Amino acid sequence: MRNFTEQDKNTLRTAAYGAVTLLSAADANGSPHKLATAGFLALHSAIGPVGHVLAEKSRLRDLDGKSVAAIADRVLPALTASTVLLTERDPAEADNFRDIVAVAVDAALEARGGTPGPVLAQITDKISEALAR
Repeated sequence: MRNFTEQDKNTLRTAAYGAVTLLSAADANGSPHKLATAGFLALHSAIGPVGHVLAEKSRLRDLDGKSVAAIADRVLPALTASTVLLTERDPAEADNFRDIVAVAVDAALEARGGTPGPVLAQITDKISEALAR
């Protein structure tokens, strides 16, 4: 399971870190830095083969879109592609990936404080939908 290609690793990182980036971008009027920090720390604490991939030092590209829509266009397909890739290789690791992303999203939202507004709720739903495909 640890035999990920560089492309696989980039897709997994784009998906996981991109989900937190997407939430942070959508919370531009709130506490985007708090949200991002908590989410990224949760991802860095992940375990299993995906946890090893996420912990590797790398440079992510294409997550600095000029709009939430541009970031979503990159991240949501990467979430689905990651889930498909992992399901084909090891369904248990696909479940682990979904859990990792869910924990990071929850940590980010909790760091923001309070109930997420309609924008963050919608983004969270889109992330969940992309992971479920």
